[in-house]
Amino acid sequence: MSDNSLALWFPQPPTKDPTVITSTDNPQIKEARKLQRRRQRHKSQSLLLEGVRLIRDALQSNAHIDTIFFAPDLVQANSGAQNLLAALMQHSIPCQPCTIEVFKSLTETQTPQGVAAITALPTLPLPNEATLVLILDQVRDPGNAGTLLRTAEAAGANFVIFGPDTVDPFNDKVVRAGMGAHFRLPLRICTDWSQIATLLPPSVTCYMAQADAKRVYDAIDWTAPAALVIGGEAAGASRDAYLHAAPLAIPMHGPVESLNAAVAGAVILFEASRQRRYA
Repeated sequence: MSDNSLALWFPQPPTKDPTVITSTDNPQIKEARKLQRRRQRHKSQSLLLEGVRLIRDALQSNAHIDTIFFAPDLVQANSGAQNLLAALMQHSIPCQPCTIEVFKSLTETQTPQGVAAITALPTLPLPNEATLVLILDQVRDPGNAGTLLRTAEAAGANFVIFGPDTVDPFNDKVVRAGMGAHFRLPLRICTDWSQIATLLPPSVTCYMAQADAKRVYDAIDWTAPAALVIGGEAAGASRDAYLHAAPLAIPMHGPVESLNAAVAGAVILFEASRQRRYA
């Protein structure tokens, strides 16, 4: 749904005027701020989102939205935020105004758009059949993890596993980099490879990106059920990953040793997508 379509449905900015929250010590704000911590997110099964795009994606995906916080002064300068807020009010979702100072305590972005939401943690069901799975193993950089999740959705992966020693998928930076993929692509968190094995169908073959591998990524038959393992940039994948996945490489020219984890994942995932498209 575009901002323009929202404007057609809800042409007027919101007019409700409940009491504005002016203190960062407000109980609602303090509880919302706790969701910036991983432990609290998983304990409450709730997620704090900031920004028009993410909240709109959550709304379109029928995610349960509990509360909206907004800064009227910031929303006034953003037509997209105004339209979104009107849509949320139309859905009878509680919308709580607050001062800019209070709102900024809820977000880590440099230029907030003035709208934040508390939603249920996305828990999409796994598909009955999986033929392309992405596994992140020791991927600790949140930007890379979010980009890989977004890329997996674009390439047609069935689901994504956040494996051992990988950043929390609901970390604020991961969610922003995922660009809404959290609400559309199933994901699971596994702390070890024994858990990962229970999620993969027996027909799936695991491959792992490795710079010095002898086998080349585009020589693989990606039309068969497969899982791609991407390791972290600093330490690579865990030792257990090497026991479960066959290494493959992306040929490179010059003295370059390796690619960024998100770039490597994108190259291989879209090769799989290409083969499947022409199969």
